[in-house]
Amino acid sequence: MRISIQALLLFSVFVVATCGLVYELVAGTLASYLLGDSVTQFSTIIGAYLFSMGIGSYLSKYFNRNLIAWFIQIEVLVAVVGGSSSTLLYLLFDRVESFRLVLYLLVALTGILVGLEIPLIMRILKDRFEFKDLVSQIFTFDYIGALLASVVFPLFLVPFLGILRTSYLFGLFNAVVALVLCFYFNREIRWATYLKGTCVMAILFLMAGMVYSDKILAFTESLNYPDKIVYTAQSPYQRIVLTKNSHDYRLFLNGNLQFSSADEYRYHEALVHPGLNGIEKPEKVLVLGGGDGLAVREVLRYPDVKKVVLVDLDKEMTHIFTHHASLLDLNRKSLLSPKVTVVNADAFQWIKTNTEQFDFVVVDFPDPGNYSVGKLYTNTFYNQLKRVVAPGGQVVIQATSPFVAPNSYWCVVNTLQAVGFRTLPYHAHVPSFGDWGFVMATLEPGFKLEKEFLPELKFLNKATFEQMCVFPKDMPGKQTEVNKLNNQVLVHYFEKEWGKYLN
Repeated sequence: MRISIQALLLFSVFVVATCGLVYELVAGTLASYLLGDSVTQFSTIIGAYLFSMGIGSYLSKYFNRNLIAWFIQIEVLVAVVGGSSSTLLYLLFDRVESFRLVLYLLVALTGILVGLEIPLIMRILKDRFEFKDLVSQIFTFDYIGALLASVVFPLFLVPFLGILRTSYLFGLFNAVVALVLCFYFNREIRWATYLKGTCVMAILFLMAGMVYSDKILAFTESLNYPDKIVYTAQSPYQRIVLTKNSHDYRLFLNGNLQFSSADEYRYHEALVHPGLNGIEKPEKVLVLGGGDGLAVREVLRYPDVKKVVLVDLDKEMTHIFTHHASLLDLNRKSLLSPKVTVVNADAFQWIKTNTEQFDFVVVDFPDPGNYSVGKLYTNTFYNQLKRVVAPGGQVVIQATSPFVAPNSYWCVVNTLQAVGFRTLPYHAHVPSFGDWGFVMATLEPGFKLEKEFLPELKFLNKATFEQMCVFPKDMPGKQTEVNKLNNQVLVHYFEKEWGKYLN
C-alpha cells in the first residue's frame, strides 16, 4: 500500500524534530563531558540552538521555488552535519584554540538547518490541509518527536550505543527520509538524480561512521591521552577511560584524572587511615563513592571490620573493578570480599532511606564540578549523613585542593560545621594531583587519634599525619558561604578556582 504524500511529509516532521533534538542533546552532553558544568553547557547550547532555529525559520522566506528539492537538500545537510557532529567535537577538543566557538558554530549550523525545514514543510503542505489543521498536525508531530528524543536519549541511546553511534544513527534517519522523498517526488523535483546520489553518498558515509564508531572514538580519544588506552566504557553517567604506560595505570572519568596507580596509595591512605585508625573496634564501615574499591582495600586492612557497604551510583564503574585483571590486583579484589556489599544507587537518595549506623564513613565523591555532584556536598546531605554515624563514629571527606581551590575546600569545612560536625582539616601531597585536602568530622566532643598507624602503610605514620594537619601561610582558613541545595555555591567556587588555575 502506497503511503500518502501528506503522511510521508508529516512523518518527515517527526524525524526532523526527533533528530534535531538528539543533535542538541549530543552537543550538550559532549560539552558537559569535555568542559564541565552541565547546567551552563546545556543552558547555553539549548539557547543557541533555539535561537538558530529562529534564524533558519526567518531565512526560509527566501526560498520561493523548488521547495521539495530544497527540503531534501537541507535534510541531507542536517544528516551529515548532525551525524558527524560528535566526531568533529571529539577530534577538535584540545586541538583548536577556541573549542567553544567551534561548538557553538556547529550547534548554530544544525539549528539553522533544522529551523529551515519546518516552515518549508508547512508551505509544501499548505494546499493539502486547511490552515488550522496544518498547524495542529505539524506541531503535534514536532512535539511528539521531541518527546521521544528526550526520553530515549538518556535511557537507551547513550548507555547502549554511545554518543558517536547515536549521532550517526540519527543522521541515517535524516538521510533515509531524504532518499524516500526523492522517489516519492521524483517527477516534481529538479535534479532528482543528483539528489538521489547525494542521499546515497550520505547514507554510505553515515553507515561507515556507525560501523567504525568504536575505532573512530578510540582514535579521537587517543589524541587526548598521552598513554595507551587499554579500556573504555560509556555508562549512563560518565565516560570511563583507563590508560597504561610503563609504570602506571590511570583512570579518567569524563576526561578528569581519578587516580594514578603509581601514587594512589598516598591519597587512599590519607583518606582512610587517620579516621579509621582512631576507632577502637570499627566493625561497620560505609563508603560513599569510591567505586574503584581502593578505599575499601584500605578499610579491609583492619581485622575488626566485619561489614563494609559501598554505595556508588555507576554500576559500570564497580563492574570494571571487579572484572579487570590489573585493577583487581590494584584493589586486591576488595569488592569481591565477603565482607563487602556493593550498592549501585544515588547516595543522596540512598542515605535518606538507610536506617543502619556505621562506625566509620568514607565520603569519596568526585569533585563538585557540577550540580549533580555538588548536591552531595550540601548541608542537606550532611544533615542526613549525621544519622548514619554511630555514637563515637567518625567521617572523612575528600574535599579538593586547599592550594588550588581554597574557597572550595573551606566551603566543605564550613558546611560540615554549620550542621553540627566538629571538623579536623588536613592535607597531603599526591604527586599526580598536587596538594590535596581532606576533612575529618565527628559528632563527638573530640577526635580519637591516639593510636599508631598500621606498620605496613607505605606513606602514613603518626609524625607524617601531625604535619598533614598543619596548613602553611599560603593556605590559610577562609570564611565562605554554606553550600546549600538552593545556591550550590561550592560549584561556583570550584569552577572559578580550577578554571583560573587551568587557564
